[in-house]
Amino acid sequence: MKNLFANRVLNNDTSDLNEIFKNSANPENISFAGGFPDNRLFPDHDLKTAYQNAISQDGQAIFQYASTQGLPALRQKLANRMATCAGVHVDADNVMLTQGGQQAIDLVAKLLLNRGDAMAVEGPTYMGALAAFDTYEPTYYEIPVDQDGMDVHYLKNTLKAHPEIKLIYTVPDFHNPTGTTMSLRRRQALVALANQYDVIILEDSPYRDLRYSGKNLPAIKHFDTEGRVIFISSFSKILSPALRTGWLVADDEIMTELIGLKSAIDVQSPNVTLAAINSYLDHHDIDHHIANINAAYRVKRDAMLNALDRYFPASVTYTRPAGGFFIWVSLPQGIDAQQLLRDVVLPQAHVAYVPASCQFASRQVTNGFRLNFTSLDPITITTGVKRLGAILHNVTTNTTVKVGAQL
Repeated sequence: MKNLFANRVLNNDTSDLNEIFKNSANPENISFAGGFPDNRLFPDHDLKTAYQNAISQDGQAIFQYASTQGLPALRQKLANRMATCAGVHVDADNVMLTQGGQQAIDLVAKLLLNRGDAMAVEGPTYMGALAAFDTYEPTYYEIPVDQDGMDVHYLKNTLKAHPEIKLIYTVPDFHNPTGTTMSLRRRQALVALANQYDVIILEDSPYRDLRYSGKNLPAIKHFDTEGRVIFISSFSKILSPALRTGWLVADDEIMTELIGLKSAIDVQSPNVTLAAINSYLDHHDIDHHIANINAAYRVKRDAMLNALDRYFPASVTYTRPAGGFFIWVSLPQGIDAQQLLRDVVLPQAHVAYVPASCQFASRQVTNGFRLNFTSLDPITITTGVKRLGAILHNVTTNTTVKVGAQL
């Protein structure tokens, strides 16, 4: 029946990624692959109570159709939070609730991208975003990432050479997958470039609350002077991914169109869940909860960095994130991380990670991989890194692994 499928489905091959996560689910493996929160940190009792309170308070009306844009009271809370935590001053009308941050990415792609339209993405970038964008068949221009985030000088040259670019996608806070954070100067420069070249910025920031050291920076949206920045975040990393609730912040002209698109896709996000989250926020200090999970994740991050320092060969480098979920590992020239995972790491060390290739729009870079540290305890993290380090010591002294493109 494949002859009936749309080209955007046939051209979107996720088989390698599916295989990675299938192996990650194997209980014999230590998986650093999935970007999962720690189950033990979910406020399950408080959320159960919040659902009960919301249903008791709203009665039968809670089960009725509701606003496509989402519960007004929750949108107002998020608007208030944007002001205090991100330096972004908007009204509730500029906030829309979505089915996780993933739906928000898809809505923006649907709004802006025709087949072949040009867009700029970081290299590497969030593979879920690439999966969403791939559906609309854009032309990608890949912008390198360093310790200060997206290289805006490289971006400027790319925009000069390709003025047809209409969308820039960035994960500025504790970047997925590298863990780096875009500097204040680059945030300002990015908005200036968007204004100059008539481009929309999609700022995807689900990790910005998860800071373990240093001070928060204003969102890119804080510097927006022409309504060009669309901000996305989510409750997945700070409450629970099962809530499937994210939010999108945009100025009026863009918001109007996004509401229409969401209405056509799913009519609305689940009102019961939105009311439960609103009730949770009414009765609990979410910043206290975030402080608790940050304290736990800081220990996990430190455990992974300490193990990497101890067990990885000197020829292998890695990022040292101040927050978020991930550490990026760069391998020496000539090592293909995906082949290494399949042929050596999984069968011998029983450790899983996400190789570089599926995290680049070009799919050409192979000598790196992403590690997640939030879902495992420090002892398991140390054990997994030690196993992985032993493999890398052998490989880096015997580079018979297939040569791939370099990061």
